[in-house]
Amino acid sequence: MPEKKPNLIVGLGNPGDDYKDTRHNAGFMVIDSLGEKFSIAVIKKKFNILFGRGFINNVEVILAKPQTFMNLSGPAISRFMNYFKIPYKDLIVVHDDLDFVFGRLKIKEKGGDGGHKGIRSLNDALGKGDYTRLRVGIGRSGTNMNVVNHVLGKFISEEKNTLPLIISEARKAVITILCNGAKEGMNKYNQKSLLINS
Repeated sequence: MPEKKPNLIVGLGNPGDDYKDTRHNAGFMVIDSLGEKFSIAVIKKKFNILFGRGFINNVEVILAKPQTFMNLSGPAISRFMNYFKIPYKDLIVVHDDLDFVFGRLKIKEKGGDGGHKGIRSLNDALGKGDYTRLRVGIGRSGTNMNVVNHVLGKFISEEKNTLPLIISEARKAVITILCNGAKEGMNKYNQKSLLINS
């Protein structure tokens, strides 16, 4: 029987202090939360990716945060997957999503990029989108602020109050996908009432 490869959980974001705690880095925040919860230090580096190996509820995983900018993350992830021989079915990608109000989570299997440049880069590099993703709603700006400034902006004070709960729920959603499958995750989280304004 061939050796079971670890599952790869990738959070999308932008590296560097300038982008820390911005809306576009929701994926990084979920990876950090998983690492803290399961004592997996995401400090090794290969192919422009910070990563750590460990176990989540007896399932071996690699937690990863690409260190390229968001719209260039695909090639690094592709090389990383090839190196560790990880199949698409064992890839979970966590990323922010403008199309969902702040606090909404949605699990999706396969599909297009929906305008998300990080997912577009990944799909282009892999040749298809055959993997599971967790979309973390960051909402759109209620002002005339342009999209780039909104996604690269910091969470406002009201959002910061709820953010720990949202990241915690997103972490639980990843664990459900990993241990029980995407379908169960969808049933549990996709129709859930919003965490705020519900």
